[in-house]
Amino acid sequence: MFVEGRPEAIYALIAFILAALLAWMLVPVAERIAWRIGAVDQPNERSLHETPTPKLGGLAIFVAVVVATVLFLPWAQQTQALLVGALVITIVGVLDDVFDLPALVKLAGQIVAAAIPVLNGVNASVFTLPFIGGVNLRSVELFDIGLIGNVHLGHVLTIVGIVAVINVINLIDGIDGLAAGVCVISAGTLAVIALSLERPGAGILAALTAGAALGFLRHGFPPASSFMGDTGSNLLGYLLGAIAVQGALKTNAVVALVFPLIVLAVPILDTGFVVAKRIKYRRPIYRADRWHFHHRMANIGFSQRRTLAYLYGWALVMAALALALRFVPYSDDRGNFDPAWTAVIVACLVLALAASAYLVVTLEILKLRRARFRDLRGARGAAPEGSEVDEGVARELETGTFEAVDPETGEWRAIDPETDEFERVEPP
Repeated sequence: MFVEGRPEAIYALIAFILAALLAWMLVPVAERIAWRIGAVDQPNERSLHETPTPKLGGLAIFVAVVVATVLFLPWAQQTQALLVGALVITIVGVLDDVFDLPALVKLAGQIVAAAIPVLNGVNASVFTLPFIGGVNLRSVELFDIGLIGNVHLGHVLTIVGIVAVINVINLIDGIDGLAAGVCVISAGTLAVIALSLERPGAGILAALTAGAALGFLRHGFPPASSFMGDTGSNLLGYLLGAIAVQGALKTNAVVALVFPLIVLAVPILDTGFVVAKRIKYRRPIYRADRWHFHHRMANIGFSQRRTLAYLYGWALVMAALALALRFVPYSDDRGNFDPAWTAVIVACLVLALAASAYLVVTLEILKLRRARFRDLRGARGAAPEGSEVDEGVARELETGTFEAVDPETGEWRAIDPETDEFERVEPP
C-alpha cells in the first residue's frame, strides 16, 4: 500500500490506527495463551501488583507490528531484515517470560536480533556531529564475515546502541502501563521527526510502533489485566532503536544525534541511575532491585496512576523539547540565531531541566547517601561511621523500603509509607 507521491503522513496515521486496533483486539488472545503455558507473573517483594497476571501481551504487539509493516512499508531488504530481527527478539522474550532465561543468554539473543537489520543496512555508518561535521564509520573495518562481507565500526556501534535501547525499555517495565506509555510518546515523537526529515519508512514504522503500544496500553493501564512481559518490552526497545537509527541518525541534520537521547531521556536516566547505584554498591548490573523511579515513587506513597502521571509528564516535556529543536526556526544553520525563537528554545530547555530537577529532588536520586548521613548525625549528635551509612543505603537498594533514623534510639528503622510510623523491628 506504500505508493510514491502520496502524503506519507496519511499512511503513518492509518498504520498507527490499524496497529492500535489489532493490538487492542489481540491482547485477550495473548492472555489466554499465557495462562495456558504458564507465562504468568506472580506477585513478589518487588512487584507493585497484587494478583497473578498473564505476561505475553507482547505477542499482540508483535502481530500488530508485522501486519502493519507488511501493509504500509515497501517489501525491501531492510524491511524484511527488521521483521526477522523482530521475530528473533520476540522469541527470546517469550522464552524469558516462560522459563526466565539467564542474563547472558538473553543478551546473546538481543545481539543476534539487533545484528540482523544492522548487517542489512539499518546502521548509522555516516552521520553529522555538531561542530565536527560528517563522520564516516565505514572507513574503520573490523573483520570479514563470509557472505555478509566486511563488518565496520558503524555496525558494531549500532548493534550496541539498539541492544542498549532494548534493555532501557525492558528495565522500566516494572509498573502497569509505564513502558507502553513511554513508548507511545517516544515512538510518536520520533514519527513526527522522521517524517519531517524526509525519512518516510522510519516515520511509518515509528507510527505503527506507537499504535501497537497504545493498543496494548488499553489492557496494560492500571489495574492491568495483562503485562507485555519481556516479549513486549524487548520488541518495543528493538523497534525504537531501529527507528532512531533510520529516522534521525542517518540524516544530515546537525542536531539529529540528540533527538533519540532527548526523546528517550526518561528511560535512559532511570537505567543510568540504577546501574550507577548497582556499580557503586558492587551489585550485579543485571540483578533486579527496587530502586527504579517507579519503585522510588511507590516508596514515598505514590499510587500507580500518580506515578504514571509524573513519568508520562516528564516524557512529554522531553518530547516537546525534541520537537522544539526540530521545528522552531531559532537558527539559519549558518551560525545566525533569531533572538525571539532562540528565547523559545531556551524556555523549552529551562522547562525540561526544571522538570528533571524536580523529580531528581523528589526522588532523592542524587542525595541518598548524604541525606542518610545527615539523619544519623542529627539523631546522635555526632558523625556516624561511613560504613554504617553505606550499609543502610545498601539495604534500601536491596529491599526497596525507605529507612530513616528513629529519633528515640538513633538507629535505622524501616518506615511504613502509609502511616510514616517507625516499625519497631531490629534492622537486618
